[in-house]
Amino acid sequence: MTASNYSLKVNRDLLDPNFESYRLSLDAIPTYNVVLDAAVEEVKLKDSHYTLEHMRAFGMYNYLHLDPWYEDSVLFVDCKGRVLSLTVTLDTALGKPREVYRLSDDSERSDDRLCASLSLTSATWAALSDGRGRLYLLRTGKRGDSSHSKWEPLFVEDLGEPFTVLHSVSHVQSAVHIMEVLLLRVQKDPTETKGSGFSVSLEWITVANAAGHGQEKKYEVRKRRVLRGKSVPHYAAVEPKGKGLMVASEKPFAFTHVDGHPVEQPEPEPMEVEKTDPIYFWQQTAKDITVCVRMPEGITKEEVRFRLTANNMIIGVQGFPPLLEGQLFASVDPEASAWIIKNDKSLEVTLQKRSEGPLWSELVMGDRRGEYVSDEQAALIHERLTHLTSEDLNGNGDRDKPPCNSQELEDCDGFPEDSSSLTHFDEASLKPTQVVNLGSHQYLFTVDVDPSEMPCLCLRHDVDALVWQPRPEQPGNMWEHVATFNALGYVQASKRDKKFATCAPNFSYASLCECLRRAFIYRQPSPVETVLFNRKQGRQVGQVAKQQVASLDSDKPILGFRATNERLYILTSSNLFILKVNNN
Repeated sequence: MTASNYSLKVNRDLLDPNFESYRLSLDAIPTYNVVLDAAVEEVKLKDSHYTLEHMRAFGMYNYLHLDPWYEDSVLFVDCKGRVLSLTVTLDTALGKPREVYRLSDDSERSDDRLCASLSLTSATWAALSDGRGRLYLLRTGKRGDSSHSKWEPLFVEDLGEPFTVLHSVSHVQSAVHIMEVLLLRVQKDPTETKGSGFSVSLEWITVANAAGHGQEKKYEVRKRRVLRGKSVPHYAAVEPKGKGLMVASEKPFAFTHVDGHPVEQPEPEPMEVEKTDPIYFWQQTAKDITVCVRMPEGITKEEVRFRLTANNMIIGVQGFPPLLEGQLFASVDPEASAWIIKNDKSLEVTLQKRSEGPLWSELVMGDRRGEYVSDEQAALIHERLTHLTSEDLNGNGDRDKPPCNSQELEDCDGFPEDSSSLTHFDEASLKPTQVVNLGSHQYLFTVDVDPSEMPCLCLRHDVDALVWQPRPEQPGNMWEHVATFNALGYVQASKRDKKFATCAPNFSYASLCECLRRAFIYRQPSPVETVLFNRKQGRQVGQVAKQQVASLDSDKPILGFRATNERLYILTSSNLFILKVNNN
């Protein structure tokens, strides 16, 4: 794995060290219900999709799509293969979702079908997958409430195994219209013998229009690149101009193929020779030497092989080659020396020096398999380990602080064991240019803030949730801290049934939803109308952060969850709920 070479720079001005908590508000949230003509088909995982990666990639898919170019416009695909669009302008006069495109019915290719997926490429283009391995690039025209035109497919191609569309962008280069599409697959991998037998692949496809002879320009695949990894990425997006790719994942990704040809993998850097554990430790005074030799556990004195002369020593186990053998650095008195078995797994030997005073530079001439422990080191080690053997529960130096009790830790105090990374890949070299070790910065969600920029990602930092905006054009500050949701990292970790999380593009609130019925809204601190005092600190409180809970009138699982500045959209198989969170 590529070593980390970049650190996220937190903007301290966006942190609130005095934030106390969210206050539950009982203010009603206006909720509107749109009954769907046809159900949103939740594609269940099959028996062959048994791994955690299948669940992450397809079982937790968000079936609702927010159009970042047109405010309060959402889209989804129903069981009839219809792409439906709904734009809300007036909550009390909601219309029915309008069909903008219909996928062809291809039931013969439905054995390993995944859910249909959609990515809005630009203000006038979209990328669509039918879940069976076919990619559609559609010219949508201007979308939104005023548009009634149907989408026009200008590129349709089978690309092999089923996939979902993660991200897509559109740009113009030398008067040529180019679309970059990022696809996700979880595939059988014969080389994966130790794990689940599956690997995760990201395919980055470039489609461009090429001028035909006297014909309308036709869109064709210009380039295909494949990355492979062992975990489904939390975040994956292409740069606006297609010059690079960013991936956040628990396990590293690397480019393996370009246009079907294997990518030459860089020669692995010479590994550091692992330092083996010493087989003995020794320390000395002016009068004697103490040696502690590691022995097989459960050894008895009958099995110990020990021979000592004035200038030579042999230590070992009967029937095996000696563990330590050779000429001593200086003479000892064999009659005054002794050995004893300690803890059934080590042999402690005490050697009496014939000449007091001179310190030995080594124990056995030429033997480097041991480690010398000075008196200072021994004292330091003893001090560090005191709390493990002390009768006092608080064996550390901070007598006024209670010892840590792991049983008092809550689930939300823990972090994932795997160390995630955030990597930027260069399109030309296909190599990582900047790598951030996310460590305990748990990934929370992705949100589109500005459609002209890459999607933002939200990470947990301590108890807070910090939103980061990728800036690929600024190598010195490639990820900019743009917003903070106080204590949201701690709060979301306590929601065991959490399914989706998101926030408003203007960061006015963040929201979480459970698998069924309930949604939680966490607002940014706002001024209070009445005078409040903090009794503990004896100060006036000027701002309060409100928390609200919405309960849907439905027993169907939540399949989609998106937020705009004013509204929260929640999709079930038969209903689209619209919650009016903010007013203009």
